Amino acid sequence: MLLLEGVLGCLFLIAAVFAVAAQAPPTSTVGPAPVQITPPRPNYPFPDGLGYVYSAEWHLITAGTGVVRMDVAGNERKVTASAESSGAVNVIFPVHDRFESHFDPRTFCSLSIFKHSEEGAHRRETSIHFDYARKKSILDEKSLRTGETKHVESDLAGCTTDLITGFYYLQTLPLQVGARYEFPISDGKTTIVRATVEKREQIKVPAGTFSTVLVSVEATSGPLQSKGKVWVWYSEDASHTPAQMRVKLGWGTLLFRLQRIEK
Repeated sequence: MLLLEGVLGCLFLIAAVFAVAAQAPPTSTVGPAPVQITPPRPNYPFPDGLGYVYSAEWHLITAGTGVVRMDVAGNERKVTASAESSGAVNVIFPVHDRFESHFDPRTFCSLSIFKHSEEGAHRRETSIHFDYARKKSILDEKSLRTGETKHVESDLAGCTTDLITGFYYLQTLPLQVGARYEFPISDGKTTIVRATVEKREQIKVPAGTFSTVLVSVEATSGPLQSKGKVWVWYSEDASHTPAQMRVKLGWGTLLFRLQRIEK
């Protein structure tokens, strides 16, 4: 999923975490932090029912649109994301991706992932289940073009987030300039991700002008290490709205600018 996971994902380069019980709220200490996912603070206002709509630009060309949304799903939260190529990029390499993740809002541990991806000639569906009791992630994948299937079970150290839910996990953190956070992310296999709050910056995007903190994210171990880097501009207010993202991959850089917030 080059556009969806490279785009909304690279940061979400981010991989799986630990076994959480009742842990303290996130600390704002500047410097190294434990490699784990910290549960959200009590009564944290999840952005339920809000959809972030982004334009994707590649070498100043509009390459497509990405949408990320969170909704209540019983006792869980559901995160959905989509990526659609457009214009010349759609002719050269059409992308139509859909992603759905469920997580436990008490811990931020991911529970399951479903992906439907259509990228160029490749079409596949992938489901991942996180079995914390067995400490395993179970991946099942099917090629929609050839019918070939794959079943893989991987070790899972504990509570983890996933490529897209990690986007929201960072939103819950204090994000003070100079702070650094490390946590695992899983897309079937675990990667440790480091997020560093670099500086304050005012930016202008189609959705408006935002006073932001710039957060850089990259994998420090696992299968995504050295595969790319992500920068996210989160608004400095309590909502930590992700106003802009830049994703650097081996084949180029994508810029995502917030077009609007849908309710």
